[in-house]
Amino acid sequence: QGPLVESGGGLAQPGGSLRLSCAATGRISGIKTMGWYRQAPGKERELVAVFTGDSRPNYGDSVKGRFTISRNKARDSVYLQMNSLNYQDTAVYYCNVNTPWGSYWGQGTQVTVSQ
Repeated sequence: QGPLVESGGGLAQPGGSLRLSCAATGRISGIKTMGWYRQAPGKERELVAVFTGDSRPNYGDSVKGRFTISRNKARDSVYLQMNSLNYQDTAVYYCNVNTPWGSYWGQGTQVTVSQ
């Protein structure tokens, strides 16, 4: 098991919802940013949503207004509520943490939007 534990994902119909969770284990300290990226087949990995140094999250343009990132700082956890899913949201979603000493990635969780 890696230092980032992801859960959630799966299959959803267009217009449906899914929720992803990511928890950083005690092996990661000094978290500066924590969030989600995704990679669709044949495409580059792209930003979905991330908490940076201040309290306001940043969202990728394609998910603004549909996805919401939240966090539990005490538990070093981050969540992604995905609503109004469409076919273009199909991808492997990765949790990411950056610290002053390095970057960590989760193992990835598949999200598939299909009828």
